[in-house]
Amino acid sequence: MRFAVVAQRPTPTNVALATCAVADLDSLLLTPAQALVRLEPGDVALGRLDVLTSLDGVEPGFWALDQIERGGVRLLNPPWAVVAAHDKLRTAEVLTEAGLPHPRTTAAVDGTRDVDLDFPVVVKPPFGSWGHDVALCRRPSDLVRHLEELRRRPWFSATGAVVQELVPPVGHDLRLVVAGRQVVGAIERHSPVGDWRTNVALGGSRRPVTPPPRACDLAVAAATALGVDLVGVDLLPTGAGEYVVIELNGAVDFTSEYNLDEDVFAAAVTALLGTADEPELEAAAAGAEL
Repeated sequence: MRFAVVAQRPTPTNVALATCAVADLDSLLLTPAQALVRLEPGDVALGRLDVLTSLDGVEPGFWALDQIERGGVRLLNPPWAVVAAHDKLRTAEVLTEAGLPHPRTTAAVDGTRDVDLDFPVVVKPPFGSWGHDVALCRRPSDLVRHLEELRRRPWFSATGAVVQELVPPVGHDLRLVVAGRQVVGAIERHSPVGDWRTNVALGGSRRPVTPPPRACDLAVAAATALGVDLVGVDLLPTGAGEYVVIELNGAVDFTSEYNLDEDVFAAAVTALLGTADEPELEAAAAGAEL
């Protein structure tokens, strides 16, 4: 059996997952097209297609993943689950159906002015990442003005925007990496001075942390609801040991800082392989296959 990370780009996380030290494992990093040629029945493939830098969808390659799965390759992070994790509107639907805590969410398309949410609200691309084009609107007039500005964004013309009620920021959040229904790593992200966002790409900082059991349970429940095998789950503390699931990342990047007790990449691959021979998850999200 071979284990392949299937991705469009050799990011540090993708390379680390494909080269980590797991005993007797023949692992490799392939593009979707390469996977179609090189993988055989009985092999295991992990889909790691990320959102486009243009923020208007997901990287191409799902066609190849569908074909290798039909050919007998065991596919982790199948396309329907990855899209559900990347698409913030679909994420909101699944989490709400599963009864998991998540901000009230709606769509805003070209020409939309009335959003039935309590202000302030956060506006973001449905397929956003890295904190790009995320804005805080404190009152309806701010939202109207911001939507007018977004009309000049190509991604907005393609997908519209996501509007969510603001969960009061506390200056930090928690990102957990879930692999094979286990939390294998976590980091606490802190917002930079003068900003409410915690994205490291925007100047935020991070520090290793041991996540509490409640956070782990909630992250695993969110990953299971969406049917995704390897995912980043962002939680915001709300007090009294509780959290809100903010969003999921179907191609989460992480580093060795996420687990100081063991190799986080080897832990992730080992957890994934532990589920590779099990039947498909019977999660609620499975019925939403694209």
